[in-house]
Amino acid sequence: MTSLTDLTGSLGAGLLTVAVPGPPGAQVDDITLAEPAQGILGQPRDLLLGVGCADLEAAVELVARAGERGASGVVLRRSLARRRAVRDGARRSGTALLELAEHASWAHIVWLLRGVLDRAGTRQQPGRADAPVHDDLFALADAAAALVDAPVTIEDAQSRVLAYSSRQDVTDPARVSTIVGRRVPEEVLASLRARGVFRRMTRSAEAFFVPPFPEGGTRGRFVVPVRAGGEWLGSIWAVVDAAPRQAVERELVQSGSVVALHLLRLRAQADLSRRLAVDRLRGALTGTAADAEGWLPPGPWRVVALGPAEEGAQAVDLWESACRRRSWHQPLLADLHGRPYAVVRADGAANTPGTWAWLRAVVGDVSTEDGRLTAAAGAPAATPAGLPRSQAEALEADRARRHRASAALEEVWAEVTVERAAAALQGREPAGPLTALREHDELRGTDYLATLAAWLDHPGEPSRAARAIHVHPNTLRYRMQRISGLAVLDLDDPVVRLAVRLQLLALLDRPGE
Repeated sequence: MTSLTDLTGSLGAGLLTVAVPGPPGAQVDDITLAEPAQGILGQPRDLLLGVGCADLEAAVELVARAGERGASGVVLRRSLARRRAVRDGARRSGTALLELAEHASWAHIVWLLRGVLDRAGTRQQPGRADAPVHDDLFALADAAAALVDAPVTIEDAQSRVLAYSSRQDVTDPARVSTIVGRRVPEEVLASLRARGVFRRMTRSAEAFFVPPFPEGGTRGRFVVPVRAGGEWLGSIWAVVDAAPRQAVERELVQSGSVVALHLLRLRAQADLSRRLAVDRLRGALTGTAADAEGWLPPGPWRVVALGPAEEGAQAVDLWESACRRRSWHQPLLADLHGRPYAVVRADGAANTPGTWAWLRAVVGDVSTEDGRLTAAAGAPAATPAGLPRSQAEALEADRARRHRASAALEEVWAEVTVERAAAALQGREPAGPLTALREHDELRGTDYLATLAAWLDHPGEPSRAARAIHVHPNTLRYRMQRISGLAVLDLDDPVVRLAVRLQLLALLDRPGE
């Protein structure tokens, strides 16, 4: 995080000025291009950029929504930020209001703010082993930009932005979106794939020029694939209108070799950091982590059992990709006893990454493409000590959710309660007359236990009960007569009905279905 005061001060006087100060010591985590109509207001402690605010009403709404979301501040054009209604709204919401000079480019301010935040993020975290590598990548991006006299980004093989040059004042909308989201927008990726850009990078180390896109006013790009040992690791992208001279191209390709070494270091460090993070989360799920409150987000939390259940670490990789693509940049994911889990915040809206509501929305989105991707959540845990309990409940909710893609414990409590009672009877000799029916089924090959379960599941509806076990209603009635002759059961007694049904659940695999 960076303090709001340091952030505005680092950009120099005249570009950003404080119109309404926020709370003392306010910190900024990230920047977000605000789109209130679409519910895009970032996360708490984000600095919201009112790029689309064109009138007074939109500006007043944005500062009010920013206060509700817990944003660190709002940036508006000076002509709007100086309106009394906007300033009064900022004071009421407790959110800082910053004025952007009328002559300043939004693209320019985005790049400047992102540069300050990213460089501060890598340098100010003493625990980050990859900070020197990121610093070197930023320096390499600056050097490449000086060579080609154009803005430059360095990206990994997943099109995530790792570093970029200081000069970004002359660019296009696609590049602005790339730096704000730290990855190339999906529509731009789709266009690049259609042109065969990624296919070319995976097959060859040769640099090449990508002509301007006809849509969206996107300028051309000069691309240098970054490879090591025949493996494609990432790429260098320069925003240019034509391919550079051969001498410049050769130097850029040589820079790619240096970048490759840094990307290999980053990957090794990321693998180590990820293993440590997974081990730490496993400790929280099993109750053996002593300092969980120090690195978990604000509680309460839910533990979520994720599907596919049988793929363990591979499923964690799949979910990490899905979460990162949807802006949860540091997902809390781990496999435990071969099952993938997530820890999410119990509270929060569906458009806030890392919350249970958000994860359910993600499941609803991705399950249409892959029905194996499911989520079942335990009850909220107010302290880290409650996480093991929530993890056990998540497994129970998963068994009870049946055909639903997602479910929380409170939605399937009845099924879970019955399963718990039946589990207490597992492996025990059934008390009462069901022993005789079970022995008859085993010796004679009859289906009296399943018939009795269907009869209890559909009281007073013999036709439905018969359909449940795929027999004629007359066959069902005959079996019930035979059952009454073999076992003395007062099925008019509610206690007897409950006891018999629980015993049947313990004896049969989901009887009556």
